Amino acid sequence: MTTDTTLHAEHLYQQLLEQIRPLAAAHPQLAVVGIYSGGAWIAERLVRDLQLTTAAGSIDVSFYRDDYAEKGLRSGAKPSHIPFSVDGAQILLVDDVLYTGRTTRAAINELFDYGRPARIWLAALVDRGGRHLPVAPDFVAQVSSFESSVSVNLQRADDGTFRISIDHA
Repeated sequence: MTTDTTLHAEHLYQQLLEQIRPLAAAHPQLAVVGIYSGGAWIAERLVRDLQLTTAAGSIDVSFYRDDYAEKGLRSGAKPSHIPFSVDGAQILLVDDVLYTGRTTRAAINELFDYGRPARIWLAALVDRGGRHLPVAPDFVAQVSSFESSVSVNLQRADDGTFRISIDHA
């Protein structure tokens, strides 16, 4: 495993935080939901750093993916947790790495099972392109291209700091 030094996760997180700060100021009741696992970690920090009053939610989209039959249930799957009413909520959906758009589609489908939000914005730490679906982030810290065989993963240290690993197959 190697780390691409051009993707410094902590620096990217700070960029994303500053992009989202005006949204949080304009929508004091902003609800933040992270896609498990990396997006959930980012969501937790955003809620804390933006001093939002609503706890971060988390979504595990394993059962909502259109390739579930192909991939099956990944290890470490967790139940989704939405600690607020989705009906009428202004929601910031957070993912660590945006790729095909399938995870985002699955997360939106799952959110609608909880209720009908007034608005959903999408934030991603890294947009690696390669979309299969017409999904685009409203907030993104880094746009980088990678071969389809490369895996880009956010990792969280025990002290809560982020690191991005780049795995070449």
